[in-house]
Amino acid sequence: MSAVTPAAPSPARTTFSIILAVSLCHMLNDIMQSLLASIYPLLKENYALDFVQIGLLTLAFQVTASLLQPAVGMVTDRWPMPFSLPVGMGSTFCGLILLAYAHSFPVLVAGACLIGLGSSVFHPESSRVARLASGGRHGFAQSMFQVGGNAGTAIGPLLAAFIVMPFGQTSLAWFSAIALVGMGILTWVGNWYAGERRLAAGRPQASRALPLPKNRVVWALLVLVLLTTTKNVYISSISSYFTFYTIERFGLGVREAQLMLFLFLGASAAGVFLGGPIGDRYGARFVIWLSILGVIPFALMLPYADLFWTGVLTVVIGLVFSSAFSAIVVFAQELVPGRVGLIAGIFFGFAFGAGGLGAAILGVYADSHGIDFVYRVCSYLPLLGILTVLLPRLPGSRH
Repeated sequence: MSAVTPAAPSPARTTFSIILAVSLCHMLNDIMQSLLASIYPLLKENYALDFVQIGLLTLAFQVTASLLQPAVGMVTDRWPMPFSLPVGMGSTFCGLILLAYAHSFPVLVAGACLIGLGSSVFHPESSRVARLASGGRHGFAQSMFQVGGNAGTAIGPLLAAFIVMPFGQTSLAWFSAIALVGMGILTWVGNWYAGERRLAAGRPQASRALPLPKNRVVWALLVLVLLTTTKNVYISSISSYFTFYTIERFGLGVREAQLMLFLFLGASAAGVFLGGPIGDRYGARFVIWLSILGVIPFALMLPYADLFWTGVLTVVIGLVFSSAFSAIVVFAQELVPGRVGLIAGIFFGFAFGAGGLGAAILGVYADSHGIDFVYRVCSYLPLLGILTVLLPRLPGSRH
């Protein structure tokens, strides 16, 4: 018989130490992952890569995670694996070592794939642990979990700028120590998770009944997936190519361009943190509306702004747009109760996959039409957020 996620504990049972632990490990995980995109200028120079190859590196990392995360989520919904978390971190460790000492483009791709594999194992189970420890405060727990990842993604470019760029590609191996720390913390989390599963054996199982007719649930999930695609292709255009854009358009140096990227990524982390608690108070559907539609005017202005206003607009875009993701995940988990791993796998995985595919396609256009053209085209992507109007209200909730 399928293992079922236990019913949420009471708010008094919120386990902050576990939520903070998985958030910290999410930060460590995404620091290591973000180093790949942050050193693209270095790799481009060292290996004479074109923009298509840069896009393929992003694709190798993100699609590896995208293809495997839903499968991992489905398997762990049925057979939870508390100690898969440190194993996933070990794959990231190996990927970093390969990237540090790669001597050819195929080895770079292999390293990116190992990091993607680590991500595919880490995200579904750690998202499940955060929800289990939430005590019913699902938005708060999901935003805390995700803000760790966004903080790691923001810190990565700074570490690349001040450590990897001065000391060279082999200095990536130094960051493998972060993976070892993460493996230790996740082993402790795995012990807690295993203990919770033993305690849950005597509790009533949570209902898996859909809150709406099946066709409406499927339709709502498709809308959420499309919103996630739009958001992550747009964000990928910034995270993968923003350094090149600011270097070419404003004549910045590599370090200054990476600091501009840090502004965006730091604002994204703040947006993720704010989105969850606001969703707990006003409903996930409200946050999705506010975030997806609210970013449209700022995205449309970005390609035509000067250096100062480019910095301002990227901060606003990161803050507003990123607040949606925790709300999207919580809303989807409420649509499909009892399948936390599957939903986390689909949306975390699809986020990576859509961003990776978008990065590869955008790389082709950047080579053929220029970076400015890419940013003008991407400025219209948030207009698809109007599909938010199709999201249903869930019965008996604010969502």
